[in-house]
Amino acid sequence: MYTVDGWTTRTMTLTFVFLDGIGLAPASADNPLAQAPMPAVHRLLGGPLTSEQIGYRDHLLLTALDTCLGVDGLPQSGTNHVALLAGINAPALHGRHQPHFPPVALRPLLAERSLFRRIRERGLRIAFANVFTNGYWQAVASRRLRRSASVIAAEGAGIDLRTLADLKQGRALSWDITGEGLATCDPEAATIEPISPQLAGERLAHLATEYEFVFFESFLPDLAGHGRLGTHGVREALTRIDGLIAGWLDARRQQDNLLITSDHGNIEQASTTTHTTAPAPLLVIGPLARHLHHVRRIDEVADAILQALSAMSQ
Repeated sequence: MYTVDGWTTRTMTLTFVFLDGIGLAPASADNPLAQAPMPAVHRLLGGPLTSEQIGYRDHLLLTALDTCLGVDGLPQSGTNHVALLAGINAPALHGRHQPHFPPVALRPLLAERSLFRRIRERGLRIAFANVFTNGYWQAVASRRLRRSASVIAAEGAGIDLRTLADLKQGRALSWDITGEGLATCDPEAATIEPISPQLAGERLAHLATEYEFVFFESFLPDLAGHGRLGTHGVREALTRIDGLIAGWLDARRQQDNLLITSDHGNIEQASTTTHTTAPAPLLVIGPLARHLHHVRRIDEVADAILQALSAMSQ
């Protein structure tokens, strides 16, 4: 244990899992989160990931976060990713909700005041757990893809992005948790055997033995909610997420914390394939949970994490 800028490190760690497109809604026949088999979540919360489980128990918090941020229309990823990672009301600054990728005008602000950069400025070590293949960078270079908010934030903070070599060594994860989806769209990745969701969760927990802050993002819920993963896509996405949580819980240490949240609703309403105005869940497991119960909006998450980590170092 040592102290950097007043922060005690190597005692508390935080793993931030961002799941695109999960809303927190009441249990119903139309809510897949109430219907899908998710045994790890049920054991943890005493029920499904629905609004009935909202509350704080010892080292466990579930609360609802506003995703609309006072702006008319359906929440979208482009602006809400910025809101989550930079702690700013990006839709209001942009004048509307923007889908897909961050608005050009907000990218410098995201790079300057991202959660990643502010944590790193305090001397803490950060791991961005996702793998980025050569195919991804080629798509960015040819403008078939644009940089996501997380990539802009990571580059602004000087964080190394992980490669297929890291994935082969068990030091990175695919966005789809198991690596099956990655293998179908990237020939390089096809040589790497997919892993179980449970093992993915264990690997995520193991990264926290080397880093104080670990970030991982998955777009499975949003793709499934949009109907892009086939007939059984919603069920498969939720099964993988539950396995990821189970693996992390099995491998965690006493000082490890897990924070799971989202940017907008989608998968929680089976009757539509569009985004929803449902609040996003904020699920926190570990000692940091008691410092985050006041958070009510997604643009409050970044500052609350910084304050919680600071409070735990006192």
